[in-house]
Amino acid sequence: MCKILDIIKPGVLNSEEMKIVFLLAKKKKFAIPAINCINTDSINIVLETAAKMRSPVIIQFSYSGSQFFSGLGLNLEEKKKSVIGAISGAKYVHMISKYYKIPVILHTDHCDFNHLYWINDLLSYGKKFFKKKKRPLFSSHMIDLSKETIKKNIILSSKYLKKITELNMMLEIELGCTGGEEDGIDNTNINKKLLYTDTKDIYYAFKKLINISNNFIIAAAFGNIHGVYQPGKISLKLSILKKAQKYIENITKLPNNQINFVFHGGSGTSIIDIQKSIDYGVIKFNIDTNMQWNYWKGVLNFYKNNKKFLNTQLGNPLGKNQPNKKYYDPRVWIRYAQKQSIKYLKKIFIQLNSKNTL
Repeated sequence: MCKILDIIKPGVLNSEEMKIVFLLAKKKKFAIPAINCINTDSINIVLETAAKMRSPVIIQFSYSGSQFFSGLGLNLEEKKKSVIGAISGAKYVHMISKYYKIPVILHTDHCDFNHLYWINDLLSYGKKFFKKKKRPLFSSHMIDLSKETIKKNIILSSKYLKKITELNMMLEIELGCTGGEEDGIDNTNINKKLLYTDTKDIYYAFKKLINISNNFIIAAAFGNIHGVYQPGKISLKLSILKKAQKYIENITKLPNNQINFVFHGGSGTSIIDIQKSIDYGVIKFNIDTNMQWNYWKGVLNFYKNNKKFLNTQLGNPLGKNQPNKKYYDPRVWIRYAQKQSIKYLKKIFIQLNSKNTL
């Protein structure tokens, strides 16, 4: 079987290249890690790991993560900061990713109904970028209208899919709600029925969207939750994905596993459930909470191991006038955080079976 770099070039992918990667992912039974990034440091962690693991990867920005990228002290309204941050981050990924010699899917994460202006502005800028570069700024955008009625969700999603397809991009939609809290979207106390997507809703979305283009992926809910919770709280029903694939196959007479599914809230998922999800069509696996923890763990461990050198600029066990600069230099302790994050992320690539797929 051919590998990805036999067909596409390194760098940020467009929708046609994404579909090639997704097709190979289904054939080879792997999923692609999708990691939320908030600055160049977190982007570099993802790119370095993907390059070492010889795998494609997904870098994604959230609404508030984009604000952080632009700088929380930037004296602009929230909306503008989120747009500027996302564009700045995207341009950085375009510039640097080709040097890591890996294909990157550049994505924006959950955008609910109240923040659609964010995607509207990114599409407006993206249209100018596409006209000039002949390639999209982002590979894909996600609009999360899971709290709206299924009819409203798909009507709006259809409108966005038309615009996004014209820019050679893909659209991610959500059907049913991912539990927990992420990026200000709080689903911790919603009706539990909403945590499990109905098969007919998945088919309804597929039927409506496929008539426009096949440039979409679906985040269906199967009890998955953002964050890490105590054992027993999460009741995954991955059979929802399997049932939906079979339902669509029976009605449309198309081959099985037509839908490219997304697994939200992937932190802490067992190997068995990861493999099942891949078997049922998951090609994108979101990781955020555990990445945050491992970055902090790297900083914490560095401090614990070197705290006698981190209390003052001068003075440590080696002498009262000995300098401590080589310990508090940000390039030192940030690198420790990076190494811890890379160590964890490598395990995710292996669990998702995406190692050495380039």
